[in-house]
Amino acid sequence: MIDARNNYNYQNAQVKPTHEDVNKHKFYHVMVSMEDGSSFDGIITDVNDDDVTVLMGEEVMVDENGNETNGESRQFYPYGYGGWRARRFRRAVFPLAALTALALYPYAAPFYPYYPYYPYY
Repeated sequence: MIDARNNYNYQNAQVKPTHEDVNKHKFYHVMVSMEDGSSFDGIITDVNDDDVTVLMGEEVMVDENGNETNGESRQFYPYGYGGWRARRFRRAVFPLAALTALALYPYAAPFYPYYPYYPYY
């Protein structure tokens, strides 16, 4: 009865994402799986009839001057591990027919404690 109330259909559980499904996740951080077996995370920015535009994130090591470095020199800094990690986003276009799965990244909402009423004197 709960599944019927939520309008969940077991036959459609493994269906590829449609244009409407991808459009619902527009501007969200999602995990995308492709037909060739590759998967990546990114932010969906545009959905056309045939393709999807995704901002794909990549890790970059940056030194204290803001210059990009390779990962080999990160252990020679005097304090701590050295170097900072930065995340760069690049735009990529994929055909909509090549998507096999689409999942939202779970971000936990912060817990705000309830503060009792403070009477003014």
